[in-house]
Amino acid sequence: MFDAIEGLVCWKCGASLAALSLPLRRQDECATCGAELHACRLCEFYDTAVAKSCREPVAEEVKDKTRANFCDYFRPRAHAFTAVADTATRARSELELLFGGGSGQGTGSSSPGDEARARLEELFGQPKPSGTRD
Repeated sequence: MFDAIEGLVCWKCGASLAALSLPLRRQDECATCGAELHACRLCEFYDTAVAKSCREPVAEEVKDKTRANFCDYFRPRAHAFTAVADTATRARSELELLFGGGSGQGTGSSSPGDEARARLEELFGQPKPSGTRD
């Protein structure tokens, strides 16, 4: 367990942590962003889909998942970084698919979502976009 874990990266910025030796000390920080590394967000038991965001059943609850803690069950996991931009982009594209996003400009037709938005804007007194007909 004192070897480096392949793919070990900072949970906050994604920088490689290959230079660090394991086990991580409680005081270890990312050299790039300064994030504390002995934190839930870097642990293999971290899972937001379960109670207390931890799959280890006997671990004490840690309130701040981004700060260093004294959990004895901590095990760093490879590829812990999740890019926020990727998550936001994926969510936006899923919303556009669900609600028929896009402006409909240049296509000559509007989606049901665009028509509903136009009716709402008309109902609440928002000006219609230029080029729309009554």
